[in-house]
Amino acid sequence: MHTHDRCLPDGTLRSVVQAGDPILRQIAQVVDPRVIQKSKIQQLIADMRETMRAIPGVGLAAVQIGVGLQVVVIEDTAEKQSYLTEAQLREHEREPIPFHVLINPVVRPVNLHRPPTVNWEGCLSLPGFKALTPRHPRVRVQALDHNSEEINLVVDGWRARITQHEYDHNLGVLYVDRCNIRTIVTKDSYTDRWVTASTDEVLTELSA
Repeated sequence: MHTHDRCLPDGTLRSVVQAGDPILRQIAQVVDPRVIQKSKIQQLIADMRETMRAIPGVGLAAVQIGVGLQVVVIEDTAEKQSYLTEAQLREHEREPIPFHVLINPVVRPVNLHRPPTVNWEGCLSLPGFKALTPRHPRVRVQALDHNSEEINLVVDGWRARITQHEYDHNLGVLYVDRCNIRTIVTKDSYTDRWVTASTDEVLTELSA
């Protein structure tokens, strides 16, 4: 466990809500900052952390375990990235991300003149598939953490992608609403054929 989340209680594994459940299409409620450090929210965060790590995933929104609150957890470890080559890590702008919590996040693009980046995304609430999805390459994140402290930072690359994906869950949006629909592949197809391909190769083959 990381130093900055040792204050959380032990988490309980929760079931992940699957696409088709209406909660994934609703706007989540803002969390009252006065209750963030209360046991109910702290236990929710701990349960989300436990569930994300067990699956494993790199992010999870509260709505994905059936709780309609604007709470997001994110973590991407070197172990989860170990199947990628150094070249792919550079292409994806992917580096380890420590566990952190975003409550009531507001995510805005930075420098709208930069074109979107395109990369693979999947979702724990829509398992078995991946698709190339455009995202802003740099975003500003304003939120509260699990101690009710303000967060205001700019993130790039893979971290920006995960942040936007999870933020969308608070708005009732799934990545398939934004993806290049012609690039939807099964996870087996991704592993067998596309995992080593560049995004340009995938777009040429599937989206021409």
